[in-house]
Amino acid sequence: MGCCQSSFQTETHPENDQTQQQQEPQTRSQSSPGAVPDPAVANGVPSFSEFSLADLKAATNNFSSDNIVSESGEKAPNLVYKGRLKNRKWIAVKKFTKMAWPDPKQFAEEAWGVGKLRHKRLANLIGYCCDGDERLLVAEYMINDTLAKHLFHWENQTIEWAMRLRVAFCIAEALDYCSSEGHPLYHDLNAYRVIFDEDGDPRLSCFGLMKNSRDGKSYSTNLAYTPPEYLRNGRVTPESVIYSFGTVLLDLISGKHIPPSHALDMIRGKNIILLMDSHLEGKFSTEEATVVVGLASQCLQYEPWERPSTRDLVATLAPLQTKPDVPSYVMLGISKYEEAPPTPQRALSPMGEACSRHDLTAIHQILVMNHYKDDEGSNELSFQEWTQQMRDMLEARKRGDYAFRDKDFKTAIGCYSQFIDVGTMVSSTVFARRSLCYLFCDQPDAALADAMQAQIVNPDWPTAFYMQSVALAKLDMQKDAADMLNEAAGLEEKKQRGAKGS
Repeated sequence: MGCCQSSFQTETHPENDQTQQQQEPQTRSQSSPGAVPDPAVANGVPSFSEFSLADLKAATNNFSSDNIVSESGEKAPNLVYKGRLKNRKWIAVKKFTKMAWPDPKQFAEEAWGVGKLRHKRLANLIGYCCDGDERLLVAEYMINDTLAKHLFHWENQTIEWAMRLRVAFCIAEALDYCSSEGHPLYHDLNAYRVIFDEDGDPRLSCFGLMKNSRDGKSYSTNLAYTPPEYLRNGRVTPESVIYSFGTVLLDLISGKHIPPSHALDMIRGKNIILLMDSHLEGKFSTEEATVVVGLASQCLQYEPWERPSTRDLVATLAPLQTKPDVPSYVMLGISKYEEAPPTPQRALSPMGEACSRHDLTAIHQILVMNHYKDDEGSNELSFQEWTQQMRDMLEARKRGDYAFRDKDFKTAIGCYSQFIDVGTMVSSTVFARRSLCYLFCDQPDAALADAMQAQIVNPDWPTAFYMQSVALAKLDMQKDAADMLNEAAGLEEKKQRGAKGS
């Protein structure tokens, strides 16, 4: 995937190899309003499908705020979340309001239209969800941030000149492909719409190929950056997209988001060097810069018909690709992204299976059945310790056990708390049982604390780790939950091997 795994390729048309794509296990294949052709490029991209809301909730930790990747965070009008499917594929999910698309059929038809597109220069649209009031788009997730981040908010190094030319060329290719496939309109093209994949190659977000609403505004940027004809009639045209491409060229040239009118004044005054990003420290070709500045000037012409076509953009920028053999991630100054291997899974016991499913009822049945067998020998009391207080404490535990058995979890919490607070006896089972009670009462923080206490009392007890796994999952800490589940299974394995050895 990407254009620079071995060398940077500059062909502008899709490859002809047809690959049979695997359907995502989370998706339901649908018949589209029109036939969806097999994707011509972008190996490994699944066919466009309808996703269930449950799948997308699971992928995004129930649309957790921690998963928001929109440039405006929670203030963005339409939030974008990152998520991960059960097959470990990363996705980006754009969430609209129902008011933006009140007609589910119209939303689905628009999504299917964009979903037909497949190109290596696009972050491709792979699905949608239209469930009740929900309107969601699902696309490939690009791991290496946006052009805006690398250009305006860089930390270690600025983007070198050759890479800026590559970005311009790749986006021109993406726009030309979309135009040739009958999708010439791109809404609100800006540096946030350009994103980098795992190889550091630039892609154009497919989300801009769909309006933010059925009849809403297409531009969210400052009016100073908006095409003049849009200000006149509120309509986006193919020529408007070229104008916006010109503003992205200005971003790449200057390293700043400067108003087109100001940039054009500098160009007319032949102050090209002043326009260039000072962070480049003069490391660019003046001849190449002159070509790019000239192209930006053409794109920003007031009259739409004076602007170049997407094919002209590609033709102008293709000869400027001077480092075809250097991978994009090297020019961006980032490490090549390598997916960490999944945590190896061990065979699970009935307790492990119940915890992996977060099946609290099954966990309850197992804890009732096991009673206190795992506490045997952990509390040896002298004759002097059998005081009235001890008898009261054991009575509290007994009442807690009855309440636990009868699923009266609030009462069980109270009784077990009396037992624990006295402190003369410690019981990992009581902590595990109270942990489950807290889970049933929707108190995962308290449940995690008790499960950790159970581990302190009995460090090699698998149930303590299993209970921590369930609590962590309830707290949306999925990776930690999976690791804890695997650790518990490992302890069970070790215990079984020890039993066989003896």
